[in-house]
This record gives sequence, C-alpha cells and structure tokens, in this order.
Amino acid sequence: MTLVTDPNIARPDDFYARLLAVHEGLTKAESDALNARLILILANHIGDPQVLDEALALAAET
Repeated sequence: MTLVTDPNIARPDDFYARLLAVHEGLTKAESDALNARLILILANHIGDPQVLDEALALAAET
C-alpha cells in the first residue's frame, strides 16, 4: 500500500469547515492536543508502518 496524495476527500470544504469548528473556542494548547489525538487516531486506522513512514517523510518535507 502506498500513501494516497491525490485529492481523496468527498466535499473537502465541508470537512475543513468541520475541522475548524471542532477547534472553535479552544486554547492553543487544547487545539494542539486535539490535533495530536486526531493524528494518532488516523495513524491507528491506517496501521501500515510503511504508509505511516511515507506520510512522516512527506510532512517533514513541506
């Protein structure tokens, strides 16, 4: 399995709005903690260490 980097979210603007909404009213520390939890939940869902390593490398580049 390889990392999907092409657009793959149905209605991405709607998702982005929901992502912003869940952060509304949070402090910077709370927002950072929410992001960390979300990353860990999604990483667990992916599960494949090779894909996760690819994602880490890609995120570190940009």
